Amino acid sequence: MAFVYILESAKDGQLYTGSTTDLRRRIKEHNLGRSKSTRYRRPLRLVYYEEHTTLVEARIREKALKSPTLGKHKRDLIARFPSNRLIMFAKSNGRGASS
Repeated sequence: MAFVYILESAKDGQLYTGSTTDLRRRIKEHNLGRSKSTRYRRPLRLVYYEEHTTLVEARIREKALKSPTLGKHKRDLIARFPSNRLIMFAKSNGRGASS
């Protein structure tokens, strides 16, 4: 199982798109400052994710989401994403378990 995810910075509202095989671990790494691209945008919260069978598939989708064509639709994806699907990742989400 692999994931494509979108994080939102609580600091400046910027979005970051990535892919991983361990979503909880990756969110935690971002919020601990272990990723150069998001280090100064912490705290970050998970606002969207997709599950894929392989990391290759996830990376292809990540690249598509980063393209100018699909990239401008990220906020629409996030707005339509059911927030109850984020609950299982809330603890590593930069918001604590109660959010």
